[in-house]
Amino acid sequence: MTNKPIYEEQEPIIKCHDVHKWYGDFHVLRGIDMNVRKGEVVVIFGPSGSGKSTFIRTLNRLEEHQRGQIIVDGVELTHDIKNIEAIRKETGMVFQQFNLFPHLTVMQNITLAPLQVKKVNKVEAEKTAMELLERVGIPEQADKFPGQLSGGQQQRVAIARALAMKPKIMLFDEPTSALDPEMIKEVLDVMIGLAKSGMTMIVVTHEMGFARSVADTLYFFDEGQIVETGSPEEIYNNPQEDRTKLFLSQILQH
Repeated sequence: MTNKPIYEEQEPIIKCHDVHKWYGDFHVLRGIDMNVRKGEVVVIFGPSGSGKSTFIRTLNRLEEHQRGQIIVDGVELTHDIKNIEAIRKETGMVFQQFNLFPHLTVMQNITLAPLQVKKVNKVEAEKTAMELLERVGIPEQADKFPGQLSGGQQQRVAIARALAMKPKIMLFDEPTSALDPEMIKEVLDVMIGLAKSGMTMIVVTHEMGFARSVADTLYFFDEGQIVETGSPEEIYNNPQEDRTKLFLSQILQH
């Protein structure tokens, strides 16, 4: 693991301090502190309802935090629309559901945002899209519609679409949880390649094999708090908190 800790010398590209969120009376995030450095791969895991997805969605303002501070690549997330737009341009997101436009081809799905948001010319946008489809292993699907693809292929298109905006950071919110088991590996393989290329990634997932092989840092969430954080070796081999031990014993049996 000699080549990995280069990111440790980097300034944090994401800084979260004392982040809180409520839904009415329900206190869903309770003081989250997290720094993510450029090139770092962070995996967030924990039981359902622990605030993982809500937290990752606050990083590009799909959810609004009510207290604390979130700074992404030097820009603080506030109500300022310009700041939100600046951060969303730097931050790609891949969801549990693929969220592809069903009436557009794969190529059109991938080129839509670069054409409209970044004003890239069509030839360049399509060239980049084909390179990304090669990268995710499905160049032959460019002219098909999402409904003609398997779930794993659709999720790989969704990753290519996010990468088409040339983001500095990629957020993944349980990207394999809607997939059949035989399709999970093909999506994780793309994500592993992305991690090895030096992309800054925050991944909410239950795929602990992926976490073990790729993550630099793991965060265990429960009841809206970070219960424990550490390297995969520390968390797997020597978890400190009873809640972490219990959760790992439950999911690693399956």
